Amino acid sequence: MKKTVLSLFALSCVIFYSHAQNVVWQPENVKALTSEWIGERTPDGRPKVSDELLERLKALSMEEVWGTLRRNGYENQFENFASTHQNGWQILHPDQVMTGRVLTAQFMPLREDFNNYVQNQAKKEGTHTPITNYAPITELLDGDVYVADSYGKMADGTLIGDNLGNAIYKAGKRGIIFNGSVRDVEGLSKIEGFNGWIRGSDPSAIKQMMTASVNAPIRIGRVSVLPGDVVLAKPTGVAFIPPHLVQKVVIAGEFTALQDEFNRFAMDTNKYKYVNERFDVDEAVFEKDFKAWLSSYSNLPMSKKELENYMKERDERRKAAENEE
Repeated sequence: MKKTVLSLFALSCVIFYSHAQNVVWQPENVKALTSEWIGERTPDGRPKVSDELLERLKALSMEEVWGTLRRNGYENQFENFASTHQNGWQILHPDQVMTGRVLTAQFMPLREDFNNYVQNQAKKEGTHTPITNYAPITELLDGDVYVADSYGKMADGTLIGDNLGNAIYKAGKRGIIFNGSVRDVEGLSKIEGFNGWIRGSDPSAIKQMMTASVNAPIRIGRVSVLPGDVVLAKPTGVAFIPPHLVQKVVIAGEFTALQDEFNRFAMDTNKYKYVNERFDVDEAVFEKDFKAWLSSYSNLPMSKKELENYMKERDERRKAAENEE
């Protein structure tokens, strides 16, 4: 019995090891990595968050998104690269918000023996070869944002120019987020609908770099990014949202916006006395008035069912917090 168990364990290790070495992560690996997602998936195994939620996400502020993620235990999901030594994102069209489903790629400094392995392994996988900076683009689907870590390399680190930019937009209808550089920013900026968050640009072509993996976990600054994450990219930075939390993030943000609108209504109409940055009114009365205002609101950003479920959960959390005190 003991020998059988050990044999099964060894076999499982071999299977896992062989899977883990794929250049393009296989659907079963991506599914295992994103197991908390329950819903539709793309053919490559990534969670497929609905286009409706992607569109609704655009209206949220980064603070609303960050707040919900933090409350759910995800505190490292935002990056703007702003520090004493780093100059932040260069954005092709800062006035345009971008959301989408993430497809990842990891680039590394060229090392011949490692690159030989990558090329040989890709042939075994049936992946388009040779594996170059074009390889991730062949995996893009409609609604995808191409997210790559090219370790901040500027000169000779340009992952794309305008030709590949056109190919990316044709496939994904979104754009790019690169911890690295591009060339021909002028040409990229002319692609209608295409947007990009990059570290900078350089006129040189890509050189002495290799593609290490596609659709695998990568790091963008202080964020661990998984394939199938949903990205919200704004002038203030980028947030990567675990797919199983997107609906919760969207509804919580939309509800906060409704609360803010009611607060403005109460101030404009002098409904309550306002003292020291808060309304001078009993909390139960305020809550009753807010719910009455919501019931007559004609332009809800979410469905009434979503609102009812959210408020029910909210009331339950409040009761639980009161019982703990």
